[in-house]
This record gives sequence, structure tokens and C-alpha cells, in this order.
Amino acid sequence: MTVTDTPPRARIGRFMAANPLVPLILLLIALLGLLEAMNPGIINRLWLANAIKIAIPLAMLAACQTLTMLTGGIDLSAGTAATIAAYVTATLSPLIGVPAAVAVAVACAALIGLVNGFGVAICRVHPLIMTLGTGLIATGCLLVYQRFVISTGTHIPDFLVWLGTGRTVGLPNGLVLFIPFAVLLIWGQRRTGFGRLLYALGSNENAARLSGVRGWQVYLSLYSLSGIIAGITGLLYLGLVKTPSLSLALPLDLPSVAAAVVGGTSIFGGRGGYAGTIVGALILTVLTTMLTLLHMPEGARRILFGLIILAVTALYIRLTDRT
Repeated sequence: MTVTDTPPRARIGRFMAANPLVPLILLLIALLGLLEAMNPGIINRLWLANAIKIAIPLAMLAACQTLTMLTGGIDLSAGTAATIAAYVTATLSPLIGVPAAVAVAVACAALIGLVNGFGVAICRVHPLIMTLGTGLIATGCLLVYQRFVISTGTHIPDFLVWLGTGRTVGLPNGLVLFIPFAVLLIWGQRRTGFGRLLYALGSNENAARLSGVRGWQVYLSLYSLSGIIAGITGLLYLGLVKTPSLSLALPLDLPSVAAAVVGGTSIFGGRGGYAGTIVGALILTVLTTMLTLLHMPEGARRILFGLIILAVTALYIRLTDRT
């Protein structure tokens, strides 16, 4: 059979498989059209700016999931690390100053990632179990820490408020941080040796080890990087919410996993990328707006939200896996 004899459906499937971002972007456009039909006039400059502002922390936390999922892992402690970084910054700023508080906060998040990396790389604990356990331990430590600083007051640095809630020329200031972050991550995952090692370990860890890859070094670096990203996300989210709490970023944990999966990153490793995750975060943000407009109760909203995620993921895999 020649190329011209190939059925149109097969050609479309091959095009989608070669360009996995296309179906995601088409789905995002379709959802925006449906949202506009549900509430004419809602898609305007102000709404788009607010949607991007809300999607940025989700997309950044989803970077932790994307990178770890490329190796067949996951980071369920990312939301906890982000929460700790935000809470430590807000409570230490009045005591030791903003720069030192931010440094301590990011160091705490990096330490969580380093512990995860040690458990996964050296102790060979499954990433799901390791990051879940580390997250629970870190949450307990945060509760203990909170008892010592409960009377010291909190302070949210002005530059975080500027990043989280401010706008310049109608665009959220968070893009000042997010755009370089996204460009660096997308470039790094494909153009650097570290990025290629993530795909190699996710595709076939045994073959990668036989090729001379020191997997333990990669895992240590990967989960430490994930902790740092989560810490930075927590700082940005603190500026957006402007209210430190012991559960600040925890509600973003599972949506961050969903954004990576909807964006085409395989939970089995070796396939996906951060560009798709960004679109996945935007898709989830639009879906959240749609469910809010329907005035659904929280329970029904969670059920429908989960079903939509499963349906979108199944459809995406069917399109991109077609040969």
C-alpha cells in the first residue's frame, strides 16, 4: 500500500502520534469554545489573564511530576514541599529577614527531594512509597515547627505578592518567572545529557545501566531538583494566595499528576515532555471553570472531574499511539 493509498484515519493517527501536542491544543481550543458557549463573553482578556495566573503554579508543580514520571517514578511529596517552603518563608521573614527566610525555605524543600532521591536511588524504595512516606514525615515536622512559631506572626514578601497577583500590560507577573523556567525545562529535557538520561532510565533502566549510566546519581539529582522546583512553586503560590497555611499547596498534588498525565507523560516512563504538561495544566484550569459554572456540588464536581481526566487521557493515548 502506498502513502496515497493509506486511509485518511490512519494518516491522521500517524500525524497525531508524530505531533502529540496537536490533539492537546485542539482539545484546549474546543474546551474554550464550549466554555464560551456556556457563558457568552466569558473569554476575554481579563479571564485569560486570571486563568494563566491560576495555571502557572499548577504547571510548575506538575513539572515535578513530569520529570519524575519520565523515569517511571512520581513525586507525591511535591505539594508538601511547596507548602513547607511557603510556610517557612512567611514565618521566618519577620525573624531573620526575607532573603535568609527564602534560602532556608528552598533548602528545606531541597532536603525533602534529597531524602526522596536517597530512598529511591540507594535504598531502592519504590518512588510512590518513598515520596508518600517522606511527605507524611515532612507534614509532621511542619506541625511541630508550627508550634514554635505560632506567636511570631507572618510576613509575605512584597516581591512574591508582585509575582503572584500583579499584572503588567494586562499579563500576570508570574510569567516573568514561568517563561524562563518553562523554556529551560523544555530545552533541558531534550538537549542536555541529564534530560536524555531521564528518558533512557524510563525506557529501559537495565539497558541504561549496562550502557554505563549511574542511575543512583541521576535519581539523586532528579528528586533534589524536584524538591527545589516544588519549593519555588510554594513561594509563588504564597504570593498568589497571600495566606500561609499548613495545607497551602496540598490541593495541587493530585491535579499536578493529572496535568502531567493529560499532557501525555506516561506513568511508565520514557515518554512525554513538559510542553504537553503546560497545555494539560491549562486544560484542567478550563475544566475547573466549566464545572464551577455548572454550580455542581463538590462531590459531584470531583467525580465528574476525575471521569473527564480519565476520558481525556484515554482518548489522547489512543490518538498518539496509533500507527
